[in-house]
Amino acid sequence: MNLSVPLAAATSIIGLVFAVALVDQYRSRRHTFQLVWAAGMLFYGIAAGCEAIADAAGWGEALYRTYYLTGAVWSVAWLGLGTAYLLARTRFGYAFAVSLFLAGLFTFLTDAKYHYPNSGMAPLLYFAGAVVLAVVIGVMTYREDRRWPSVAAVAVAGATLLSLVLMLTTALPSPGYQLDPTSGQPVFDLLPGTLRLLTPYMNVTGAFSLLLGAVFSTYVFMPKRRVVAYSLDRGQPAAGFLRNLLISPVAIAVNLVASLPGAARALVEGRLHSRVPSTILIAIGAFIPTVTDSASRFGDTQLRELGHFLAVVFIFAGFLVSIEVFTDIRIPFTGIVLFHARHEHPAAGDAAGTAAH
Repeated sequence: MNLSVPLAAATSIIGLVFAVALVDQYRSRRHTFQLVWAAGMLFYGIAAGCEAIADAAGWGEALYRTYYLTGAVWSVAWLGLGTAYLLARTRFGYAFAVSLFLAGLFTFLTDAKYHYPNSGMAPLLYFAGAVVLAVVIGVMTYREDRRWPSVAAVAVAGATLLSLVLMLTTALPSPGYQLDPTSGQPVFDLLPGTLRLLTPYMNVTGAFSLLLGAVFSTYVFMPKRRVVAYSLDRGQPAAGFLRNLLISPVAIAVNLVASLPGAARALVEGRLHSRVPSTILIAIGAFIPTVTDSASRFGDTQLRELGHFLAVVFIFAGFLVSIEVFTDIRIPFTGIVLFHARHEHPAAGDAAGTAAH
């Protein structure tokens, strides 16, 4: 039984409903991360809708172009940018700067390996731009300037606009799309290198932001046991700060593992901050497509559709769990409340306070 069409259609519906719910929450709370996440989920839903239509009726040039932009370039990056805005008051800017640098480096190395046609100076320019923006974000984070997500938005929104311009000015040979003969999935050899290289640039930035943001949020908002001491306070000597910055990933990982028993007790007692289970669910949702998309290259397209469906389900569940995103669950754009969120335990508020400093 071919489940590709219903799975893709369900993914699209959930993504679009999710986007509407986020816009509705933004209207009442005015948190930028809600609006940015809404854009990411809108793109995710449109891309899944393209897959559903293509699986049912076949690919066409318009579907091919739309699917590439919304699915392969935009959606993950905008979801990752939403995480940056969510964590604007924390030192997550360092992690986002690293994500952006790695995205630029991976983009440059991708072209060095595959030699995309018509890429010209794009690999070097993309890498240079990523490095400059990463440095700016790192410096702003060090200075505790909470506007650093706006610089991250320059990277994502700028690449989004560039990809749209490149797509609109690219002529495709008939029939206007290309499919893999084994899997029947769209491949993008028809597109110029300048456009194809925006895929790793945007996806690496967004995926790392989502995954690192989940780990960071889990660590910050869970009851902690600090086995490895470190400090990123500005008041220390430069040498000490750089040393602590370098060991911080290891320290966070070790301390997170050591803190898990305490977090489990807090969960049972109802004291665990909502962002901890929320971000874990989001991380799982972000990771699933990396596995199923790889497996689908061997011809199993249903596994790919299932991966996208499970991803949006886990991410949606993660957002629903988070009180910061949804104060209550209601019919969008109405006052009809379906479910009231619980209040955070005072200890969770203390953890949120430390995250901001």
